[in-house]
Amino acid sequence: MMDHSNESVNGILFSKDRSQILLIKRRDVPVWVLPGGGIEAGESPESAVLREMEEETGLKVKIIRKIAEYTPLCRLARFTHFYECETVEGSLQTGDETRDIKFFSLKELPKKLPPPYPDWIKDAASSKPFLLKKEITSVTYSVMLKNLILHPHLVIRFLLTKIGITFNAN
Repeated sequence: MMDHSNESVNGILFSKDRSQILLIKRRDVPVWVLPGGGIEAGESPESAVLREMEEETGLKVKIIRKIAEYTPLCRLARFTHFYECETVEGSLQTGDETRDIKFFSLKELPKKLPPPYPDWIKDAASSKPFLLKKEITSVTYSVMLKNLILHPHLVIRFLLTKIGITFNAN
């Protein structure tokens, strides 16, 4: 089995009519994002996305398709496996990492949706019949610097979480 412990996963859950997607608001950095996280040692990307989706949304899901594999351009991001999922059972519940959970219209996503999520949502909504393999061009040091000027509080919290300092704001 390959070691995926330096990689991450994200999942996207569409409404039945595919007009909305489920986003979570994180506790550590209070922004809306797609559910996801790191892959644990010995865990497959598929198992990781199922675990992360349940931990962060309360929903048991199944994988519909693998949408993409994203390669980082810098150390601000990780190699990421991106999956479309479908609810099997459960109800929406916040957890240790999740402050809020909500469906958003694809036409009215949150204003402060951080990179790379807008790009990834477009990739998922495009429903390409093949696996996308792309670089994460929206997560770079220059983009981070721009966002530091525009949203200093959020970027500083993000950077602190990268070095292991966590927040559990309510």
